[in-house]
Amino acid sequence: MSDPRHAALGSFLRSRREKLTPQAVGLPAGRRRRAAGLRREEVAELAGIGVDWYIRLEQGRAVKPSSSTIDALARALRLTRTEHAHLKALVRGPTRKPFVREQVPQGLRDLVQSLNQPAYISGRRWDVLAWNDPADEIFGFSRLADADRNTLLLMLCTPGVRKLFGAQWKELARRMVAQFRATYDLWAGDPAFAELLARLRDGSREFDELWAAHDVNALAAGEKLLDHPKKGRVKLRYATFQANDDPALKLAIYYT
Repeated sequence: MSDPRHAALGSFLRSRREKLTPQAVGLPAGRRRRAAGLRREEVAELAGIGVDWYIRLEQGRAVKPSSSTIDALARALRLTRTEHAHLKALVRGPTRKPFVREQVPQGLRDLVQSLNQPAYISGRRWDVLAWNDPADEIFGFSRLADADRNTLLLMLCTPGVRKLFGAQWKELARRMVAQFRATYDLWAGDPAFAELLARLRDGSREFDELWAAHDVNALAAGEKLLDHPKKGRVKLRYATFQANDDPALKLAIYYT
């Protein structure tokens, strides 16, 4: 059975190739193209590798490109720093044990509770594992079933959330899916991640389009403008932090 991460690698390479134009990489446009983006032969030539070798990568075959080949592909495909790092991670990703939901140490739970600002802790699968009252007042975590406490499910599948984020919802959803994709590809094939993916596909009419883009982004601070039913119009900035106790845990803090 093929490794799902090889398929993720192939899909990622193909998505980057299809987003490039000949002009973007200094090639003549030539005759009208039947498909968007560069041809496989053009990527291989730009990277200085064999066409057959590149095709095997896109097809998800069990091949192991060298670091120099990965760097050459990153240059040929004009990858961003985040995309380049993702490509490296896909190639060198170790075999993982099945996903097990994280446990939040009591000290971190106490820290979250002590904060006056909305704050919560999530895990690798973006499950919400701990939160304080200010965060609950905004996002309603306590009103959700345990299996539904996941920031992606909340954003994409929970009734009322689209209205909460208003005109900003689509861009926030796109950004979140791209950030999650960077994690998901490394866990491709894991039952827990596959289950979450199926729920997102079933519960959101927009998800398939966002997922098919195969964009990857790094987590970053930002700003959200909420139209809260009780608080009215609220502008919140946010930042995320990795826990030393368990690097899989992320602390998100919202502030005005």
